[in-house]
Amino acid sequence: MSSFSVPELIRAKRDGATLSPEQLRWIVESYTADTIPDYQMSAMLMAILFNGLNREELAAWTAAMLHSGDVLDLSAVAASKVDKHSTGGVGDKISIPLVPLVAACGIAVPMISGRGLGHTGGTLDKLESIPGFTTTIPPSAFPAQLNAIGLVFAGQTETLVPADRKIYALRDATGTVPSLPLISSSIMSKKLAEDIAGLVLDVKVGHGAFMKTVEDARALAETMAGIGDANGTPVVAVLTNMDQPLGTEVGNANEIMESIATLRGEGPSDVTALTVRFGGEMLFLGGAASTVPAGEEAIVAAIESGAGLERFAAVIAAQGGDPRVIEDHSLLPSPTYSHTVTASASGVVAACNALDVGRAAVRLGAGRARKEDEVDPAVGITLHAKMGDEVAAGEPLATVGYNDENRLAAALELLEGAWTIDRMARPKELIIETIPGREDPHAGRVPPAAGG
Repeated sequence: MSSFSVPELIRAKRDGATLSPEQLRWIVESYTADTIPDYQMSAMLMAILFNGLNREELAAWTAAMLHSGDVLDLSAVAASKVDKHSTGGVGDKISIPLVPLVAACGIAVPMISGRGLGHTGGTLDKLESIPGFTTTIPPSAFPAQLNAIGLVFAGQTETLVPADRKIYALRDATGTVPSLPLISSSIMSKKLAEDIAGLVLDVKVGHGAFMKTVEDARALAETMAGIGDANGTPVVAVLTNMDQPLGTEVGNANEIMESIATLRGEGPSDVTALTVRFGGEMLFLGGAASTVPAGEEAIVAAIESGAGLERFAAVIAAQGGDPRVIEDHSLLPSPTYSHTVTASASGVVAACNALDVGRAAVRLGAGRARKEDEVDPAVGITLHAKMGDEVAAGEPLATVGYNDENRLAAALELLEGAWTIDRMARPKELIIETIPGREDPHAGRVPPAAGG
């Protein structure tokens, strides 16, 4: 491959020029190979932050990241393969009950997930609160596990999209995280490396999301759908509300318990609603349901029959965990102490600020302020009142499980102002819109061919 001048390419992008696919591939490959230093790549990322990438540039950049290392070969997996990704929220444990339910309905899900960073939790951290559970699954082990039980919960390996790992770490350190093309290429390169037939995206909107407005969330969703289209992978994005936490549990072990409750049909209404909706979308996209509503009905049936719970037990056992946690929650880590946050006035909860709750959970130790931080799987927050609930002065708003008095004090600085109590409140719609748009969100389309 040709060699280019890095300063010239930086200047070109800084001044709004379009870079060629060959130039973009060279930049990504050279940085992954350590022949472009961090300071030059930082300048390039900042130029992209300011001037963006057009559709052709973004396709080339994403393809270069995708092929910077191994790509999963799942051709030996008989079932159609579909995955789901969330842009991150507070209390967002949807993937944990969702994936076993989808697998129980005949779609294979090779889910590669991330860890919590900032106020958003991570699927891997939650699953690893189960004693013995490992998310370090080599790519060579994916086909056998997918054929056997239909799902894998894994972390990104050293050889899978290594460019993304390096570039993301640099973005985090240089203030270039909030870039539409960089966010979308980071997400899509990892998902396309899974050799999937389709992808469903949960794009969060609101106080507790990275995208604060519907317009920004829509732009991100459309950008990722465009990348999928350019790579022949159908993508459906659902914009969902993240002004308040999902469910009633925020943490790690406590979110596993809530996920198990959801698989039993006993979960909170919002968690259950999103699990059913995303399950319907995934089954439809993978060709296992003729319409989204038919897929939703299949997911509900898998909850009622216990088939999803059985798959969750199977994946826990397959990945070294103790499946007895499904029946015996005492096997999960638990906090030493608890503290109750109470309402200062009577009225209706008009707001339960997801960002404040998420940041408070990080201060307790349930998440990371920095990548190197350790996570305490036992601590967390149980919500007793959310938007629209009536409370009286002195009634509990939340119970905080903690192990460190100093951490509790830091968390309470945020929690004590997280609720707004008024005389009336109207919770916002949980599901905002679907992209590509449909006249009826539940109207059927012709699904893509199964397999792939």
